Amino acid sequence: MTQQIIIPYSPRPLQAEFHRQQRRFSVAVCHRRFGKTVMAINWLLKEILTSKRKNAKGAYIAQNYGSAKRISWQMLRDYAETIPGVKFNEAELRCDLPGGKTIYLLGAENPDSLRGMGLVAVCLDEYADMNARLYPEIIRPSLSDYGDGRCLWIGTPRGDNQFKEIYDHAISRMEDSDPEWFAMRFPASETGVLAANELQAARDTMDESQYQQEYEVSWSAALIGSYWANAIDKAEAEKRICPLPWDPALKVHTVWDLGLHDSTCIIYFQLHKSEIRIINCFEASGEGLHFYIRELQSQPYLFEKHFFPHDVMVRELSTGSSRYEMLMALGVRPTVVAKLTVQDGIEAVRAVLPRCYFDRENTKPLLKALRHYHRTFNTKTSDWNAKPVHDWSSHFADCARYLAVGLRDDGEDEDYRNMARTGMMAPGKPVIDGGDGVFG
Repeated sequence: MTQQIIIPYSPRPLQAEFHRQQRRFSVAVCHRRFGKTVMAINWLLKEILTSKRKNAKGAYIAQNYGSAKRISWQMLRDYAETIPGVKFNEAELRCDLPGGKTIYLLGAENPDSLRGMGLVAVCLDEYADMNARLYPEIIRPSLSDYGDGRCLWIGTPRGDNQFKEIYDHAISRMEDSDPEWFAMRFPASETGVLAANELQAARDTMDESQYQQEYEVSWSAALIGSYWANAIDKAEAEKRICPLPWDPALKVHTVWDLGLHDSTCIIYFQLHKSEIRIINCFEASGEGLHFYIRELQSQPYLFEKHFFPHDVMVRELSTGSSRYEMLMALGVRPTVVAKLTVQDGIEAVRAVLPRCYFDRENTKPLLKALRHYHRTFNTKTSDWNAKPVHDWSSHFADCARYLAVGLRDDGEDEDYRNMARTGMMAPGKPVIDGGDGVFG
């Protein structure tokens, strides 16, 4: 006869919702004081107690050993102490359960020390603060010993890092109806766990970015000075970052940022009514134009416009030809985007982002760059620097600027045509009428 064990845990409604919906791989993004560690400890207890594996082992892993002992050890004792035959080893932070089963509390400071444990269930608490090698190199293989090991990631956002990546992966798998993945996100303004006056009191004494990160679980809050991070957060909240299949009935446009000694980026998009559907992106460096033309040819799309920055017209001293002429010779007729200041281009992107839809998988590098693109704060003048930081995100950010300006000026965009008809704005003219591209 199966023994019934009662654990003294009364989950809040959203905690109970998590327990009902959790899968083999689950991600819970939680605001401060949500009760995520309590939820995780009880998840782990149930997984190990109900496991059919002999001598099943589970692990709760915090960012360091001190946190595991200070925050979670007493919680584990409180909830497990009613289990008949349970023993606690505080020196090793180990809970011995009936049937030879064990739960360990561990720190993530030295990932290699956790190799070879053969775990049935693992919780990674504040995964954003852990070594990025920990899960893929050490924990994931340990979950394969029995073919059904389970993992729970919990934490508060720390910007765009491995915690965001595993959350995005879980959402993507859920959208594909994968029964093994699940994710939930719990902002304080929606959970009702903390009273409104308490949230306001916290907000009054915190920097807004700190509040958004800690209480509203914003992935972008840590990116101080980001131009478009809030717009990308809004796109995600409005489910405009989603599976977005290519529609063969619509032509595909491209927009390019041409690099000489650094990256060249391409964005693929389609237009439908007021929607800008960004279906794919590509980035490479150290390659000639022939390489990128082969990239276009490898796609199944029917192409129309190819937008390029104004410097495509500049002649190279070594050949005497411009890249515009080279592209024409290779079968691509560029539509050249008007030259604007960087700030004007940034504002143009900000204007079109509310109408953009992104394919979650195919545009990951673009989305990451758009979140990150930022300016810095000048502590000497106590003001923001005028120019954005030039780093890895600049190439896709430049590409996005050319997309926004190109649509504004080209007349292909139905929204802009409608505004022009009603007198709300007067569309400009492209520097060069690109016409139809050759491919397709």
